[in-house]
Amino acid sequence: MKQGKAVVVFSGGQDSTTCLFWAMERFEEVEAVTFDYGQRHKLEIECASQITKDLNVKHHILDMSLLNQLAPNALTRGDIEIEHKDGELPSTVVDGRNMLFLTFAAVLAKQIGAKNIVTGVCETDFSGYPDCRDVFVKSLNVTLNLSMDYPFVIDTPLMWLNKAETWALADELGAFDFVRERTLTCYNGIQADGCGHCPACMLRRKGFDDYLAVKRDKEAIG
Repeated sequence: MKQGKAVVVFSGGQDSTTCLFWAMERFEEVEAVTFDYGQRHKLEIECASQITKDLNVKHHILDMSLLNQLAPNALTRGDIEIEHKDGELPSTVVDGRNMLFLTFAAVLAKQIGAKNIVTGVCETDFSGYPDCRDVFVKSLNVTLNLSMDYPFVIDTPLMWLNKAETWALADELGAFDFVRERTLTCYNGIQADGCGHCPACMLRRKGFDDYLAVKRDKEAIG
C-alpha cells in the first residue's frame, strides 16, 4: 500500500532519477524539486525538467544562486579544474549544498503537505563529501522537525548502496534503460554515458560494468 506524499530532491542525474522511480513506487503523490545554483551546465536543469515532464511529476525549480557566491567550486566555475587529490576533498564539493537543499525542500514539503523528502545521497560512494553521510542526514532530520514542528522523514534509499547496486535498483524498478539513456551525471555536461573521463563518469561506468558482470554471472548460473 502506497504512503502519502513525497518531495524528491532532483538533479536529473543517475542517483536522483533512481530515487524518483523509487518514490513513485512507494508514494501516492510525488513532486520533484531542482535547485538552480549556477551550475556550469544548464543542461542539468533542462534534463531534470524533461524527465519530470515525461514522468508526469510536478516539478519545482528554486533559485539558489547565492550558493555560487558563497562557495566557489568546480561545478559552478569554469576556471576551477575538476580534480580530486589524495587526502583532499574534491574540487566539486559545494560547502553546505545538501544542508541547504534539504532545508528548502523541507520548507516546500510542508507547504504542499508532504512529510517525506527523498534524496540520493550515498555514504558508500560519497567521495569524501561530508554532507552525504548518514549521520548528517539523521541530524538534519531532527533539526528540521524541531525547526518547523513537523514530522519530516528524510528517505535515503541509496545510502548504503554502491554504484553497481544503484544500477541494480534501477533495474528492479524497471528504469534501467531510462536511467542510462536519459540522465545527466557527467561533470562536463554530456547526457547518458557522458564524457567517460571525469570522476562522475568513471564512477558511473564502473558501477554499470560491475552490475552487468554480476547479472551475467547470475544468468549463467541459472
